[in-house]
Amino acid sequence: MDNRRIVITGVGTVTAFGTEKQAFWSALCEGKSGVSTITSFDSTVFDVHIAGEVKGFEPEKWIDRKQTRRLDRFAQFAVAAAVEAIRDSGLDVSKIDSTRAGVIVGSGIGGLTEIETQHCMLLTKGPSKISPFMIPKLMVNAAAGQISITFGLKGPNSAVATACASGTNAIGDAFKVIQRGEADIMVSGGSEAAITPMGVGGFAQMKALSRRNDAPEKASRPFDRDRDGFVMGEGAGILILEEYEHAKRRGAQIYAELLGYGMSGDGCHITAPDPEGRGAAQSMKDALRDAGLNPEDITYINAHGTSTPLNDVVETRGIKSVFNTYARKVAVSSTKSMLGHLLGASGGVEMVACALMVKNDLIHPTINYETPDPECDLDYVPNASRQMTVNRVMSNSFGFGGHNATLIIGKLR
Repeated sequence: MDNRRIVITGVGTVTAFGTEKQAFWSALCEGKSGVSTITSFDSTVFDVHIAGEVKGFEPEKWIDRKQTRRLDRFAQFAVAAAVEAIRDSGLDVSKIDSTRAGVIVGSGIGGLTEIETQHCMLLTKGPSKISPFMIPKLMVNAAAGQISITFGLKGPNSAVATACASGTNAIGDAFKVIQRGEADIMVSGGSEAAITPMGVGGFAQMKALSRRNDAPEKASRPFDRDRDGFVMGEGAGILILEEYEHAKRRGAQIYAELLGYGMSGDGCHITAPDPEGRGAAQSMKDALRDAGLNPEDITYINAHGTSTPLNDVVETRGIKSVFNTYARKVAVSSTKSMLGHLLGASGGVEMVACALMVKNDLIHPTINYETPDPECDLDYVPNASRQMTVNRVMSNSFGFGGHNATLIIGKLR
């Protein structure tokens, strides 16, 4: 079944740029920042006061009001993005074979809002006041399960939790499900809503977050010499993956074709990447091998690019070890420079960005790139979009635990 081709026929996002596809794309092209001062809770006593929040989100636009109360924010994001993606794809779910359509959605943390809310309830009012919906709301698989329920999709269904690689692993796994012939349509991506007191407090205590509180829009600066940590983001990125012949028969729009998937483990440290980028390099090599491509066939790399001192150097080393002299010729940029780091959702949102770049032959920039770092010396598409033919794209995601995942997509051949 390896000759089955898989294409992207629909995309949906919930990010700091809103929920409209065109608004998302326009903001990326214009190099806007979605980072601002935190409004969802009082961050006065925290060291970090900035994040890429989704503001003004009204779940009732996509989900029944009664059902919204039974879903954590991360699952609400996932369902909303899935509704947008299916709408964008033109699929009529009432006319498909529901046993041949499935869902795989990743999340690094799951229902953190619900965990904090119910723990507070336990401490202040006792165990009898804990919500009976707590467990199904906090489950990492709640997003995938609810999307399946919403659309009546009865095919392969699972959730992925590989920290910040979750969304990319989810899409890669869905890609392989279709390639193996187990489904014709998969709804896949990632979702996260961890901008909470515990979420921000925990990452801040790790010294992982930028403390550029006086200039939120300048805080996420991947590959820049003066980067001081990542900025937390939230949201969801969902894609419709479809077997090519199935998509062609219904006259579907096609953004790009999925070509390769690789993943690896660092086997090194629970939070720090392999210092030489060997795990990242292995993931990229495996994706190229799976796609049957050489490094020189890649037009653009969507970097993990977190804006942390260690990650950006290590990723640069990994790219160099795979691409050799071509590394300085391939364009590289980071979506996180504009939206912050959406943790388990980042791979989904970034794959939507990649699909739009392939479709529109335009590469979005890495914003806030002001002072070059001698250890980060690639072409990071600084501060302005670049119009060029985008044939094949590689997207990287790396997560705590040493998880590495890479996807390759390209124009339909």
